[in-house]
Amino acid sequence: MERTLIIFKPDAVQRGLMGRILTRFEEKGLKVVAARFRRLNEELLAKHYEAHKERPFYPGLVRFMSESPVLVLVLEGVDAIAVCRKMMGATFGRDAEPGTLRGDFGVSRSYNLIHGSDSPEAAEREVSLFFDADEIVEWQPAGHKWVYDAEDLG
Repeated sequence: MERTLIIFKPDAVQRGLMGRILTRFEEKGLKVVAARFRRLNEELLAKHYEAHKERPFYPGLVRFMSESPVLVLVLEGVDAIAVCRKMMGATFGRDAEPGTLRGDFGVSRSYNLIHGSDSPEAAEREVSLFFDADEIVEWQPAGHKWVYDAEDLG
């Protein structure tokens, strides 16, 4: 099983899409192992987006991400990072395929609804920024045996 950090960005929250987006992840077979609804401060955003600090869009990104609460999740599943990124779709909504979250719910080049870790290393780093180890809940949904092949579950 793999874990990934997912953030429902301010536009997803303000548009009332949290439930619809979360439902799609759960219906796919991913499970929530941590969740927090919160406002992100500049210090945390600086750590999270440190790779973009010198980019021209950085100030606007920090402003956008701090102007509304966000829902931060840790999702777990087989190949969770790749599965979530495929479900999210291309970065910009108007470029994203129908059937993806951004393709179905977005058209903006500035507001793209959701963040997902792009690698196992990024996921580990990002999860640790937003959650302490004791906030990650180990549990097994009763229906997982009907979602995954037996060999996927170990």
